[in-house]
Amino acid sequence: MELLLARIAEVVKGEIKGNKNKNICGVAPFDDAKGDEITFAGDAKFLKKIDETDAGAVIVPRDFQASTKNILRVDNPQLAFAMVSNLFYSPLKPEPGINSYSYIGKNFLCGREVSIAPFAVIGNNVTVGHCVVLHPNVVIGDNVVIGNDVQIHPNVTILEHCTIGNRVIIHAGTVIGSDGFGFAPDGKKYYKIPHTGIVQIDDDVEIGAGNTIDRATFGKTWIKSGVKTDNLVHIAHNVTVGENSVLVAQVAIGGSVSIGKNAILAGQAAIADHLILGDDVTVVGQSGVAKSVPSGETVSGSPAITHRLWLRVQRILPRLPELKRKLEDIEKRLKKIEEKKN
Repeated sequence: MELLLARIAEVVKGEIKGNKNKNICGVAPFDDAKGDEITFAGDAKFLKKIDETDAGAVIVPRDFQASTKNILRVDNPQLAFAMVSNLFYSPLKPEPGINSYSYIGKNFLCGREVSIAPFAVIGNNVTVGHCVVLHPNVVIGDNVVIGNDVQIHPNVTILEHCTIGNRVIIHAGTVIGSDGFGFAPDGKKYYKIPHTGIVQIDDDVEIGAGNTIDRATFGKTWIKSGVKTDNLVHIAHNVTVGENSVLVAQVAIGGSVSIGKNAILAGQAAIADHLILGDDVTVVGQSGVAKSVPSGETVSGSPAITHRLWLRVQRILPRLPELKRKLEDIEKRLKKIEEKKN
């Protein structure tokens, strides 16, 4: 596939400095790009050595000028590079059709151009929209509703009554709608609490591989539009994750947590039950959040505290042995002074 640099500029709404008729055949990293490929230089580290790359064109920030290369100036180089990558490497879709080795339950409603692979299992009263792809070994429970342009990768399980919006991607091995972890103790043993709610996933969500998203005890566990989760994320019962939030690998969210929009939970962050995290909250990796976090805050550590305070604490920690020795020395001196006075 070949595209003129002028065509790429139209897609990313960029300005060309150089040869607008340059043919581009693909994308590549900065250090590996060849003369017919495009790359990007989004920060000073790469902009300083831009003339060292062999790339045929380089995507750069809007205010960058100094280069002998064909450059494409944009507001957000990383975003533009992602858009260009999608032009060259659009994901392949299987041919529409329902494979004879799949199982389809009663009252199945299906839109146009749906692809159902071998060994997919679909329960009763399931509704699937247009342009949906179900890969091998996908299991869809009874009364599930799936929107348009959805791709569900191998070995995903979506259990009964859950709803999936439009343009959703769910990666391999994820389970949606498993029972929440709820048990009532009587002092000797635990009695299971029935979970009769659902999971609702809104539009433009991408769920990573190996996620587990539990159904609500009552009502719904709700993943709002634009949310992106990495691999191995756990979301417990009755959690709400706000629009365009990002959950990085191995995040664990306790039951009935409410997370606002545009939040970022970095890798291995853990959120205790029944907390509220506001809009634009950032939880640094491996933090343990034990109390609610106001909008706009960044927290770190376990138990999590404001990030600035955490940084001050980290500077002090390596000095604790030295400070302990100094305190012991001061105590000895004070004791001698007191003994002389007495």
